[in-house]
Amino acid sequence: MNGLAGPLHGLANQECLNYLLNFKAKYGENWTRENIHEFVDITLKSGKVIPGYGHAVLRKTDPRFMCELDFANKHIHGSNLLDLVKANYEEIPKCLDATGKIKNPWPNVDCGSGALLMHYGLTQHDYYTVLFGVSRAFGVMPA
Repeated sequence: MNGLAGPLHGLANQECLNYLLNFKAKYGENWTRENIHEFVDITLKSGKVIPGYGHAVLRKTDPRFMCELDFANKHIHGSNLLDLVKANYEEIPKCLDATGKIKNPWPNVDCGSGALLMHYGLTQHDYYTVLFGVSRAFGVMPA
């Protein structure tokens, strides 16, 4: 299962989660939307990408991300990390679109999955790829 663990595939949700955690390490629990814009700018100026945004195929927000967001809105309240995921969803596409370089600044499923796993106590990130692979296996087993 860990054969899937490349930064653009199986490790993508970890990359997104690390981005969130690094943001929180810099700005703390009382971050603002202006902080999001600043962090995006810092990240892009350092030559890095914003993980989970700007998918090679998607031309709109990933419907799987929207399912995660709907779930979080219904069942999770008071989580600073998930509030950050929601705020990023509203702010990061604006930042990326303003650069004029990114045609599809929308989030994919990885933007929220790591934060959801962490919220529910799955804090050992090395297992995220295994969960990703097992869920795919279950999906094809009924066929």
